[in-house]
Amino acid sequence: MSEEGVTPRSEDYSRWYLDVIREAELADYGPVRGTMIIRPYGYAIWENIQKGLDRRFKETGHQNAYFPLFIPYSFIQKEKQHVEGFSPELALVTIGGGKELEEPLIVRPTSETVVNHMFTQWIKSYRDLPMLLNQWANVVRWEMRTRPFLRTLEFLWQEGHTAHASAEEAEAEAMRMIEVYRDFSENDGAVPVVVGRKSRLERFAGAVHSYSMEAMMGDKRALQAGTSHNLGQNFARAFGTQFLDRDNQLQYICQTSWGLSTRFEGAVIMVHGDDKGLILPPRLAPIQAVVVPIWRKDEEKAPVMAGAEEIRRVLADAGIRTNLDLDDQRTPGWKFNFWEMKGVPIRIEVGPRDLQNRSCVLARRDVPGKEGKLVGVPIDLLPDRVNSLLEEIQSGMLTKARAFLESNIFDCKSYGELTEIVSGGAWARGWWAGSDGDELRIKEETGATVRCIPFEQPSGPGSCFLTGQPAAEVAIFAKAY
Repeated sequence: MSEEGVTPRSEDYSRWYLDVIREAELADYGPVRGTMIIRPYGYAIWENIQKGLDRRFKETGHQNAYFPLFIPYSFIQKEKQHVEGFSPELALVTIGGGKELEEPLIVRPTSETVVNHMFTQWIKSYRDLPMLLNQWANVVRWEMRTRPFLRTLEFLWQEGHTAHASAEEAEAEAMRMIEVYRDFSENDGAVPVVVGRKSRLERFAGAVHSYSMEAMMGDKRALQAGTSHNLGQNFARAFGTQFLDRDNQLQYICQTSWGLSTRFEGAVIMVHGDDKGLILPPRLAPIQAVVVPIWRKDEEKAPVMAGAEEIRRVLADAGIRTNLDLDDQRTPGWKFNFWEMKGVPIRIEVGPRDLQNRSCVLARRDVPGKEGKLVGVPIDLLPDRVNSLLEEIQSGMLTKARAFLESNIFDCKSYGELTEIVSGGAWARGWWAGSDGDELRIKEETGATVRCIPFEQPSGPGSCFLTGQPAAEVAIFAKAY
C-alpha cells in the first residue's frame, strides 16, 4: 500500500475508483493503451466469480468448450446486423509469418460466428439438440474510452452458446440464463440488479431479443453487469445451420448467447467500496478472514505467533479462506488499514492478553469502528462464529445495496421530470411508448439511455411520459458506464 492513499468518493468518484484498484493491488495498466494487467489479488476475485458461475452453468446442463481466438473476416460479414454492430471495435490481423494473409483474421470480439461454423458440422439431427456450450476466454474490442475492468481493449469473460430445435426453447434458455446471472449477482456478489429486456437500439447486434441485468454503482450510474440474447435463426440462416426434425424435415436451429465478464469485478468495487477501499462480499473474497498478531515485547512474539497460527489452521480446516499476517516490520495500525483496503470481510486480532483467555477480537470490514468489533470471542468457538459472521456480512451487504438501489429509482410522468431525475444522478422509471428517434433524442439531450424494460411491471396500462400515447410497459432510463 502506497503513501498516496485513496481520494474520497465525494471528492472525485472516478479518481476514487482508480485509486482503489491501485492501492488494493487489483490491476495495473498494460503497455498498450486501453489494456490492463490483472494482478494476483484481482485475479483471485475473478477466479471466485468463475467458480460461482461455472457451478451454476454445469448445474443447468452446460459443458465447457473452447473456440479459436482468430476468426476469418468473412465469417463476421455473413450476418449483416452483426458486422454493422461490431465493425468499429474490430482488431484485424493482416500479416502472419512475415507474409500478407490471403484473408484478414479478426481477433475474437465474440464467438457467435465461429460457433455457428462448428454447429453446422456438429448438428445434423434433432437428436443432437439442445447443444449447451460455454467457453471461458478473452476477447478484444477496440474501445476508444477505457477504464480498468469496466471497459478495456481486452477482457476476460465467459460466453455461452446454445442451439435449440424451436424458438420457444431458445427463448426459455435466454430467460433462464439471465436469471442464473441474477442469482449469482445477488447471492454471490451481493449486487442487486434490475433485470429486463433491452430496447431495440440497445440490443445485441444480430439478436432477436436481448436481456440484461442493470446494477447501480455507488455514484448512481448504471452498469450493464450481464446479458443474455435470443438470437433466433439469424446466425443459423447466415451459416446454413440446419437439422432434420422428427418429421425428417430440414429446419434452422434457434440459438442463444450470453456473457458476463471481468466488468463484474468493477461492479463489486463500485457497489460496495468506501473511502477506506474495497469491501468484498465473503463469497467472492480471496481471503475471508485475516489473522493479525499483536505484540509489544520481544518475548511476546513467539507465543502470539504460535496462537495466531493455531487460529489460522483451525479456520482453514473449517474451509474458511484464511491468511496469517507474518509481517513483523509494520505497526498494527498500518496492517489494519492494509487489510481494510483489501476488503477482507473479517480481521482477527490476537495479542498476549487474548491468548491468556483463549480468545480473540473480530473486526467486521462492513461495519466501521467499535460497532463492528466483537471482543473476547473464544478461540474454541471461532469456526462457527466466523462462518456465522460471514453469512451475516454477505446478507447485510446485499440488503444495504438493495436499499440504495431502490431509494434512487424515481417515477417520472413527464420529460421534464425525467430530465430532473437524471440530472440529479438517479434512475428514472416511466411508462414508455416512444420511437427509436425519441430514444435517441433523450440520449442526446440528457445522456441517459434505456437501461432495460424491467420484467417486473406495474399492473394496467399507462401513458408515455414523452408522447402521451398509451403505453403497455415502463422503462428504466439512466446514465451508464
